Amino acid sequence: MNEIRAVTIFARAAVLGSLRRAAVDQGISPQAASHAVMQLEKELGVRLFHRTTRKLSLTEEGQQLLESVAPALAMFATALDDARRSRQDIAGPLRVSAPRTMARHVIWPALMAFAAQHPSVQLDVQFDDQFTDLVADRADVGFRGGSPPAEGAIARRLVPIQLIVCASPTYLARHGTPRTIEALDEHRCTGYRRVNTGKLAPWEFMVGDEIQYRDVPAVLCTNDAEAETDAVVAGLGIGQLGSFSAAGPIRAGLLVPLLTQHLTQRESFYIYYRRRTEQPLRVKAFIDFMVERLADNRDFFLTRAELTRPRKPGA
Repeated sequence: MNEIRAVTIFARAAVLGSLRRAAVDQGISPQAASHAVMQLEKELGVRLFHRTTRKLSLTEEGQQLLESVAPALAMFATALDDARRSRQDIAGPLRVSAPRTMARHVIWPALMAFAAQHPSVQLDVQFDDQFTDLVADRADVGFRGGSPPAEGAIARRLVPIQLIVCASPTYLARHGTPRTIEALDEHRCTGYRRVNTGKLAPWEFMVGDEIQYRDVPAVLCTNDAEAETDAVVAGLGIGQLGSFSAAGPIRAGLLVPLLTQHLTQRESFYIYYRRRTEQPLRVKAFIDFMVERLADNRDFFLTRAELTRPRKPGA
């Protein structure tokens, strides 16, 4: 016996004064409504209604049961209504996980724009460079730079991640421009220490049809991509930066791309989420908003023409 269903039918019959009306209210047959109440009485071992051909009235036990279950049924109905509204209204809590390394330049401006457009959504944004398991961490949407997430999530590619060797014009005027990968050994270079492993990330170079990895000695290293970008812009060394950090400074003339013939672009930035049929409207709206704002957004990567554009002498 479905006890919740049976109690709901009992309560509606008590309020409406008729099992037939309760059946219509619940969208079932009068026979099914009568059977459900009889099964409930059998389960409880008490009569809940006095029945005559013309009248249906509560017994003392029925009245006690109605008074006890009415608040719970009201809360249950409210909860169901809230769940239904979540499919219709862009409102409610929304938990998002994103990598700290791409927070400021890529994600945060779009998140603030979404929050301004949908003030009834309560955003809970967690910046963490570890991969987020949406189910285990109870997140609605995740972002990830690198390879697409494994099974269990739907991933949409947003923008490519180029690894660009670059330096400031000031550094190049002072120290010269490296023309080969080997020439980097003669220069001051920065490094990025991976948050998840604590190890210094090797630099990547496309050589022919293969990607080669080189351990480049760093005179300054950090586990914060934004801080490394600031150091390179300040002329403290040559860095290999992600395009999401480097594109803006390069376009502004603050950085000069180097060794562009060896640039790699093997990874991308993804948004990932569970099946959309299971999502409230606020989650769907957020996904659509972020895809519209970020997918193939030229603010976060450079074209070949931009990378190979002739620079001023010394650059």
